[in-house]
Amino acid sequence: MIETLGTARAFGGVQGVYRHASSATGTAMTFSVFVPPHDAGARLPVLWYLSGLTCTHANITEKGEYRRACAEQGVILVAPDTSPRGAGVADDPGYDMGQGAGFYVDATETPWAPHFRMRTYIEDELPALIAAHFPVDLARQGVTGHSMGGHGALTIALRDPGRFRSVSAFAPICAPSDCPWGHKALGGYLGEDRTTWRAYDACALIEDGARLPELLVDQGADDAFLAEQLHPERLEAACAKAGIPLTLRRQPGYDHSYYFVSTFLAEHVAWHAARLKG
Repeated sequence: MIETLGTARAFGGVQGVYRHASSATGTAMTFSVFVPPHDAGARLPVLWYLSGLTCTHANITEKGEYRRACAEQGVILVAPDTSPRGAGVADDPGYDMGQGAGFYVDATETPWAPHFRMRTYIEDELPALIAAHFPVDLARQGVTGHSMGGHGALTIALRDPGRFRSVSAFAPICAPSDCPWGHKALGGYLGEDRTTWRAYDACALIEDGARLPELLVDQGADDAFLAEQLHPERLEAACAKAGIPLTLRRQPGYDHSYYFVSTFLAEHVAWHAARLKG
């Protein structure tokens, strides 16, 4: 069951925001879905968008400027939340762990394990829910995301390459095992055994044999987090060694914000659509 929180007409389609009781997280979870105009009975390709630290579904829904492109390309876009939320859900005083910062992992450590099961939520529960309520064709899925969500998009796709026909990212955290955000989150959620971190590190997954047909990554050259947290050069090196075609576009003058994401999101939608048709 899903609860409709609101819908609005946009570019001939419908932008909706919805809520449901999640068995994976044990909390209510909110997500948004844009369904473009389509023929009755048609099943459409779906693009998953995973958001970054501190974000909810609302950031991309309100700032992403993707609806015209999705309407033109005939692609559904789904934007989940980034973590469980609410009373009784563990949190951290910082912005980079806890509510708003689930890192798309299934936590194993106290106090996170009871609710922070975002891997199960994104990989299993939400796709089944979307398929039951919206006209999606799960044989034609793409995934993208920003920052922490870019990390999520890359790692989810690398762990299950048969699920996605297309994968892209905006300023992803490419090697969380080797950056401050990742040290805190992966250590906190998974414990100090770093071998367990590798399933949530794109570069480590590639080193361990995971493969994708190709990747598209946009990175702002003036991103304040570039040097310390994101490390696209490590993804570039890992892909080169593994023979994964990577298009890494370093965009001069752009930062880490939704001004950056919204500038290039329509291009990503079109790139995904070209790989999701047929």
